[in-house]
Amino acid sequence: MAAAGNAAALRPFGALNALAQGTTGYKALVCIFLFGGNDANNTLVPFDTAGYANYAKIRGPLAIPQTGTGALLQLGGMPNFALNPNLPDIAALFNSNNVALVTNVGTLTEPTTKAQYLAAGTTLPTNLFSHPDQQLEWQNASQSGATSTGWAGRIADQLNSAYNSGAQVPMITSVAGDTLFCNGGASTPVSVSPGNLGAAQCSEGTTECGAQLATAQALLSFNSGLTLVQADNSITTNAYSYAKTLSAAVQSVTPLKTSQLQQIAQIIQVRAALGVSRQIFFCGVGNFDTHSNQLALQNLLLSQISPAMAAFYAATVEMGVQSSVTSFTMSDFSRTFQPNSNTGSDHAWGAHHMVMGGAVKGGQMYGTFPTITLGGPDDSGTNGRWVPSTGSVQYAATLASWFGVSAAQMPLVFPNIGSFASSNLGFV
Repeated sequence: MAAAGNAAALRPFGALNALAQGTTGYKALVCIFLFGGNDANNTLVPFDTAGYANYAKIRGPLAIPQTGTGALLQLGGMPNFALNPNLPDIAALFNSNNVALVTNVGTLTEPTTKAQYLAAGTTLPTNLFSHPDQQLEWQNASQSGATSTGWAGRIADQLNSAYNSGAQVPMITSVAGDTLFCNGGASTPVSVSPGNLGAAQCSEGTTECGAQLATAQALLSFNSGLTLVQADNSITTNAYSYAKTLSAAVQSVTPLKTSQLQQIAQIIQVRAALGVSRQIFFCGVGNFDTHSNQLALQNLLLSQISPAMAAFYAATVEMGVQSSVTSFTMSDFSRTFQPNSNTGSDHAWGAHHMVMGGAVKGGQMYGTFPTITLGGPDDSGTNGRWVPSTGSVQYAATLASWFGVSAAQMPLVFPNIGSFASSNLGFV
C-alpha cells in the first residue's frame, strides 16, 4: 500500500478518467486490514485541555505532543479530538466530510458491559487478545475463529445472483492472499498478486511454454476419482480462467505500480468489461504488533497508509465512482492505553476505525468514545483494554446494508446481529 514519498503520490493512480466506465448501480467495498493490532489510542487522541493532560500522563513515553514538531492534527469541526500526525491526508478527508471515525469497536456476540465481562455474564468471543483468533473473528463476524466462512463471502452468497449473474470473475477479490473474510459457502473469491494479474509467467521459448501449458491443462482435466484432488483441480482451473480474464480486461488501461490499493483501482476501472455491478476487495498492511519501539513503527506504517488511502480516493473521484466505493479499516484489536516497559503496548480490545468514501457521512465520529481511565468504567482490567461499546458485527452490518444486503438477508450474513438493538450505525 505504500505510496511514493513525493507530491505525485497524492495524485490518482495514472490517467483513469479517459477510460472510466458506467457507474449505474455499481458499488464496491474495500477492506483495509491493519494486521497485528493497530494502537487506536495513538490514532485518535483527546485534544481538549483536560483530556490531553490525562492522555499524556498515562501514555508517558508513547504520548504524541500536542504542539510543536510532530504534533497531533486537530480535527476541524471536532476540536476536542486529533489524529496521529502521520495521517495528514486522512485528517484532510475527514475535514472535507469524506472520512468518518467509528469509535471503540471490537468483537462482540452481544452487547457487553465491564461488569458483565468480569462476571462472565454474556457470551464472549473466544480467545480475546489473541492475534489469530481476533483476526479471524473480525473477518467472519462470529464468536469463534472456527466458523469457516467470512462475512464478505456470505454477502456474495446472498447477492451474486441479483447483481453479478453474468460476471466473468467472482464478486470478491483479495490482493493480500487467501483470507477467511473472502470465503463463502457457495461462492469463492479470486486472489491476485498486485502488478501481476496474469499470474504465473513462463520465461522459456514459445514452444516450451506452450508445451508446459498444455501439460498443465491435461492434468487438470484428468479425472483421478479423488474428491480432494478434483476440488483442487477445479480451483486451479478457475484461477487460470480468472487470470486470463483480468489480464485481458486491463490490457487497454494504463499500467499501475504494484501496491495493493493501486491494483484494486485498476480492477474497478475495468468493472464493465468484467460484468460486475458489485465488488468486494480485501487488502492488508502490517505489522502493527508494537510491543516495543511503538512510536517509530506505528509512525512508519501510518505514514504509508495515509497517502495510499488518499490516492485511492482521488482515483475513485477521477473515475467518477467516489460515491460508489466505500473503504474501511479492520484490525485484530487495539492496544493497551498504559505502555509496557519496552516503549510499546500490549494486546487490547476496543479500537477506532476509519471509513472513507463519497457516500460516507464524514466529518463525524460514530459510536461512544471510551472513558480514558485505567480501571475505569470501560476498562476490562487495569491497564486500558477498552470493552467495546460497538460490536464489529454492527460495523460490518452497516457497510453491508449500504452495499445492498436487505433486512431479510442480514441474519443470514450476520447470525448474531439480532442480539444488538441497532444494525445500522448510520455512517454511510
